[in-house]
Amino acid sequence: SLVANPSHLEAANTVVIGKTRAKQYYMQDEGSRRKAMSILLHGDAAFAGQGIVWETLGMSDIKGYTTGGTIHIIINNQIGFTTDPRFARSSPYSTDVAKSVGAPIFHVNGDDLEAVCWVCSAAAEFRQKFGKDVVVDIVGYRRYGHNEIDEPTFTQPFMYSRIAQTPTVLQKFKQLELTKGLLSIEEADAIEANCLRIFEDAFRSEEHTSELQSP
Repeated sequence: SLVANPSHLEAANTVVIGKTRAKQYYMQDEGSRRKAMSILLHGDAAFAGQGIVWETLGMSDIKGYTTGGTIHIIINNQIGFTTDPRFARSSPYSTDVAKSVGAPIFHVNGDDLEAVCWVCSAAAEFRQKFGKDVVVDIVGYRRYGHNEIDEPTFTQPFMYSRIAQTPTVLQKFKQLELTKGLLSIEEADAIEANCLRIFEDAFRSEEHTSELQSP
């Protein structure tokens, strides 16, 4: 199940933990806590900068609070909103706060989809085996601005000149699979078209639901 998250404030963290713990209670899973698992998605700047992240980590192994480990996935665009990391925090990595509870931290290149899948699988296996929090730091970039009125080249001109010349993750992955001979161009295009269809159908369904609910 998915919990709504108000922007970058990380307020959903404790809601997710509480909901997971409730599921474990009703599933009679309070012994092993392996039938329900929390997954939290963070931005890099929010993970380093929002106090609720540390508070959630700090309580992660307390008997009356624990859910048997949470997987924290950081979508790291390396600039937060528009601030360089060296001006946003005192530590080298946005994940350093997780060291306070000894959580293992995986840093992975977001352009390498196979590596991302492997790391996420390893993180899930760690959580299931040891019942502790684990962090996956997916290092990438944001191709466009923070929102529809943000022009990133104003604040990050050098970085975005490189991004503009960089093929997308999908383009890189498609070329890799074609080179390996694991997919034909027709198969790759069919998979992409099917995914877009799923997204469009979901969008239209949500749009239709909103229209029905409006006064």
